[in-house]
Amino acid sequence: MKIGLIGLGKMGFQLALNMQERGQSVIGYNRSLDKVKALQAEGIKGTDSLENLVKQLDHPRRIWIMVSAGAAVDAVLADLTPLLAAGDLVIDGGNSHYRDTLRRAGELKGKGIHFMDIGTSGGIEGARHGACMMVGGSDEDYGQLEEVLRDLCVPGGLAHVGPEGAGHYVKMIHNGIEYGMMQAIGEGFEILKESPFDVDYAQVAEVWRHGSVIRGWLMDLTQKAFQEDPDLASIKGVVHASGEGLWSVQEALDLSVPVPVIAASLFTRYRSQQADTFSGKVVAGLRNQFGGHATVKKEET
Repeated sequence: MKIGLIGLGKMGFQLALNMQERGQSVIGYNRSLDKVKALQAEGIKGTDSLENLVKQLDHPRRIWIMVSAGAAVDAVLADLTPLLAAGDLVIDGGNSHYRDTLRRAGELKGKGIHFMDIGTSGGIEGARHGACMMVGGSDEDYGQLEEVLRDLCVPGGLAHVGPEGAGHYVKMIHNGIEYGMMQAIGEGFEILKESPFDVDYAQVAEVWRHGSVIRGWLMDLTQKAFQEDPDLASIKGVVHASGEGLWSVQEALDLSVPVPVIAASLFTRYRSQQADTFSGKVVAGLRNQFGGHATVKKEET
């Protein structure tokens, strides 16, 4: 299948490599052409404009957008939509708010253009070697792409969770849970830091990730972060909120669902931008490990 991919950032570039490796025909476009050239260096087709991207795709076209949530998606759609025809399919694989997704799906439907939303988890490593995807869209559109999506995901890591908007909704709640889990890990290691024992954090994380109740990928990444920087001394405990934790809390408020853990983890991220904490260091290190999110380095003294 031939797929046009718009957005060659941290996730999009790795997804393109994954698609190529799985035998899909990919044509990439990015506003910064240096990333297009980098993609071409990997043996994948790239183009210098949306117009050329669309021209190289057979109708009905499948175009996958991997750009930052919000205004960037609307800007791409504003430029892209006039180039498309009825029956074409647009996929938003970023972390868009589901209400924006519902609006965009409605606008495109009025033009006869199909729309799917894919909540993508697994970070950079997942995009490259096998992701977890939560898909929203019609049964017909999902059926056309199911085989391709299964190839891009780890075994068991694909689900069609409902109509347009459902994929981003489920991913939003996933990220809210992620906030709480990472915060608990960070707080646990802060207790260990303040304890009367000289604990090797990498050693503890290593044993916890083998057979313990709290084993899992986040604990794997915790061990990796401590192995690379035993006290996380090189970074500040500043943890930015990318949006989906806030959206999860707002949705919970709208639905009158109590979410004290997710809410507290969100507020702690806001606090981390005011004061340096060890738990903040752990969560910042975790986000850097799985998503390549930037850390705030301590100034040289």
